[in-house]
Amino acid sequence: MNIEKSKKEFARAQEVIPGGVNSPVRAFKSVKGSPLFIKKAKGSKIEDIDGNTFIDFVGSWGPMILGHAPDMIIDAITDAAQRGTSYGAPTIIESEMAELICKMVPSVEKVRMVNSGTEATMSAIRLARGYTKREKIVKFAGCYHGHGDSFLIKAGSGAITLGLPDSPGVTKSIAIDTLTADYNNIESVERLFSEYKDQIAAIIVEPVAGNMGVVVPNAGFLQGLRDITKKYGALLIFDEVITGFRLAKGGAQEYYGVMPDLTTLGKIIGGGLPVGAYGGRKDIMDMLAPLGPVYQAGTLSGNPLAMAAGLVTLKYFDSHPDFYTNLEKNAAKVEAGFKRNLREAGIKGVVNRVGSMMTLFFNDKEKLESFDEVMTSDRERYAEFFHLSLESGIYLAPSQFEAMFINASHSDEDLDNLLKANLEALLKLK
Repeated sequence: MNIEKSKKEFARAQEVIPGGVNSPVRAFKSVKGSPLFIKKAKGSKIEDIDGNTFIDFVGSWGPMILGHAPDMIIDAITDAAQRGTSYGAPTIIESEMAELICKMVPSVEKVRMVNSGTEATMSAIRLARGYTKREKIVKFAGCYHGHGDSFLIKAGSGAITLGLPDSPGVTKSIAIDTLTADYNNIESVERLFSEYKDQIAAIIVEPVAGNMGVVVPNAGFLQGLRDITKKYGALLIFDEVITGFRLAKGGAQEYYGVMPDLTTLGKIIGGGLPVGAYGGRKDIMDMLAPLGPVYQAGTLSGNPLAMAAGLVTLKYFDSHPDFYTNLEKNAAKVEAGFKRNLREAGIKGVVNRVGSMMTLFFNDKEKLESFDEVMTSDRERYAEFFHLSLESGIYLAPSQFEAMFINASHSDEDLDNLLKANLEALLKLK
């Protein structure tokens, strides 16, 4: 496969962009490769600047649930752009979008639009602290909530040890207010609340972990978090930037039947454009300025282009009752095919899936339920597998610890080609 143009452009980009990319995972470092520069995309396919075409199972890291550049979304964006791209003033479409989110996401009574998932999680944490008048938060090892300072913290020795900064630039004074627990380990959460009691404002969690690869919540884990926060007067925040409108119309909270106090959203609600949102109970959301004392603002919040794209996307789900059933069927086909291929190739692996998001881990454990467990996966083997898949026209995440996504644009032929390429790659692995 010829990628000389991409290599040349990567060298050029590195002269003016740190690392040559505007988001680290795009650099292909963990798969020891050179990133592809994309020229265009439509439906389930992407094409790089060298003319190579791939079936895309990354989908811009989740937003492209309808596939790339659906005509209805392009038409909505074009129509909105002709009336202006930003006003810095209220528009009707913002209210329409908010009404639809409140209708579809079970726990959301009011919602505030922002510009990214990171901005949504940062704002939700500030709101939780302002509402509870407490300063500490609990997060989970391996769960990613954007690059806000409070979230770039790793656990110390033991679950109740105060966090240490995980990135230069994050101060110890910020780290001291972030406590790290173990995903799927409710006892580690109980220990933190027993130690810090009325100092904890909120738990923030990806209800399905998607940023250490897909890790599924054990039965009772999410409900356990709900029970603990109620017991101690803290808030429960579901980071549904990935799972929102991915697992169901109402996201993971509908899928699992557990209602948080606040929810963060992103990715899919922008229809492919930059967007974020956070929402929840009215009494909490009404603490926000200009109504309340918790300040948050944004010049481009509720941008008319993103609102137009997102509104068309959410309306599509609302008008197609079989949408998620079809996604589930196709994703189940891929999961079963991956497992069958692993057996046929004699390769040890674990396939974790919820709905249309999944990860194939190269790991000899029977199951993977935590950050420590997934980190024992064979990154070298995944890197080899990634490049073999790429050679066969399959575009997967350039990291063992990311999710792949099945989208509505993937045809039966696309999925058959994926499974064929998957088996061929597994058979070639060392």
